[in-house]
Amino acid sequence: MRLIAALLLAAASPVIATAETAPAAEVESEGVKLRRLFAASDEGNLKRNPLQALFRGDLRFADRLGEYLTEAHTLAEQRAAERNLAGLKAIDRAKLSAVDRIAYDVFRTDNEIELRGYQPAVRRITDVLPVNHFSGFQTFYPEVASGEGGAPFKTVADYENNLKRNAQYAQVVDRMIARARTGMARGITPPKLVVRNVIGQVDNLLAGGVEKSLFYAPVTKFPDTVGPGERARLTKLYAAQVRDVLNPAHQRLRAFLQNEYLPRARDTVGLSAVPGGAGLYEYLIESNTTLPLKAEEVHRLGLSEVARILREMEAQKAKVGFNGTLPQFFTHLRTDKRFQPKTADELRLAYEAAGRKVDARVREQFSLIPKTPLEIRPVPAFREKTAAAGSYQRGTPDGSRPGVFFYNSYDLPNRYLWGVETLYLHEAVPGHHFQVSLAQENEALPAFMRFGGNTAFVEGWALYVETLYPELGVETDPYQRMGGLNDEMLRAMRLVVDTGLHAKGWSREQAIKYMLDNSPMPETDAVAEVERYIAIPGQALAYKVGQLTILRLKAEAKAALGPRFDARQFHAQVLDTGALPMPVLEAKLRGWMASRR
Repeated sequence: MRLIAALLLAAASPVIATAETAPAAEVESEGVKLRRLFAASDEGNLKRNPLQALFRGDLRFADRLGEYLTEAHTLAEQRAAERNLAGLKAIDRAKLSAVDRIAYDVFRTDNEIELRGYQPAVRRITDVLPVNHFSGFQTFYPEVASGEGGAPFKTVADYENNLKRNAQYAQVVDRMIARARTGMARGITPPKLVVRNVIGQVDNLLAGGVEKSLFYAPVTKFPDTVGPGERARLTKLYAAQVRDVLNPAHQRLRAFLQNEYLPRARDTVGLSAVPGGAGLYEYLIESNTTLPLKAEEVHRLGLSEVARILREMEAQKAKVGFNGTLPQFFTHLRTDKRFQPKTADELRLAYEAAGRKVDARVREQFSLIPKTPLEIRPVPAFREKTAAAGSYQRGTPDGSRPGVFFYNSYDLPNRYLWGVETLYLHEAVPGHHFQVSLAQENEALPAFMRFGGNTAFVEGWALYVETLYPELGVETDPYQRMGGLNDEMLRAMRLVVDTGLHAKGWSREQAIKYMLDNSPMPETDAVAEVERYIAIPGQALAYKVGQLTILRLKAEAKAALGPRFDARQFHAQVLDTGALPMPVLEAKLRGWMASRR
């Protein structure tokens, strides 16, 4: 039976046993005020950011995209964070239940970190870097509009709403260009390699003309609910929009990128080369890890983890009887044909087989099992060249749209079969699919905890579950175990490489070489990873920081509880209140340990 903790029911979570005794009326009064604040904040957020509502299955604003990349939108976000914090000050935290205090602390931490992102020194840089190959609008919106993303295409109204969103997307593309021009005037530009990668993405979007465009795709697969007359009408409208609005917008973007932006883009790759970049990087470290870490301590932590994992890799090399050095073993793993899938179907079948293994054991470790179904799909072709080896897209809370584990089949010989099991753990079960689905299915949580989160928790959890391979019956083969170590090594190297690029003046080539020297990852992946860190500084630091935090707290719980430690209870405590900032997670779990004693 699936157990999801309810925030307001004392029996739902052992942490509530630590609540202070207070008169019921007082708790109710402050709790009601808190939930009213959460509800108002969430409603305002959905109105300002309609795509978030769309991905939840909330169609009230489905004809809107939002006023992204406008000063009005930025100021509205800043004022919302200020209102949220002011609202919290009017609530007496001491009179809240223990779980409501968790929600209070998450809300406060999230809004404080967000508000620091609106400081003039930060905005001076972030406002004028509107496009890169990982987080620009062109990276995700075409899939939303294609019928394969978060938007529904079940009714005529769905198709018409998509046309309206598409028209607004073309305006966002023009605003990208305008903001980038402002950055050029300030001397703030992305690295040349980032611009080249975006040009490649735009070329892919333009390559199909009209009828092979992703934006045309919805009219090639009408549902039965759309009749013949409407199909003919909508097909004409979609063709005209792609021809007259969307393709011209992408052509304008490409011309700007190629003719104006690329010549002015910088040759350097690190934020330290940008005026004010060091301060921005410090903010990005905290916003991604939820901890006030400095680049130097993150760098040292990464070096320590890399050294530890290299020792474990040496042990696996010995197990398979490989005679040679560790770098030679890496070359063997990269080049032996038996590790290379011959077809994308072979890769898919390997992921499905991993899923069956995990499903057979997962209830031994988890009492909370999501109801949202999971699908396994290849990364869409238009973004596969620059995409990661795997990624996850959330489903809807009601299960009507499944969660999706995307695997990358680009450059197939470099998608090694020895990495299948660990990637499945991370992206699917019990990684992102469990964490994201359990949070959004829990209707007792306020919306910002159901649907929000932070990278340190979300990615730290997914990396943590990779350490559960023995309990889940995978990585029994030493080559698959090398895959697990390779993935952990990737996250350790990120601490070294990201800080090396943005705080220590490392070059792209130096970063790629470091990754190849310390892991069996293919050069294709190393290049994509390093160019990712260059495009979105700081994000990659969160994985290892989050994982190490959860592992440290698990070790504390085992020591505190001894034979009474239950992994199912521990995992429920980590998961049943959504994605928590690291300090809030630590406080919650220590309270749980105290209650269990």
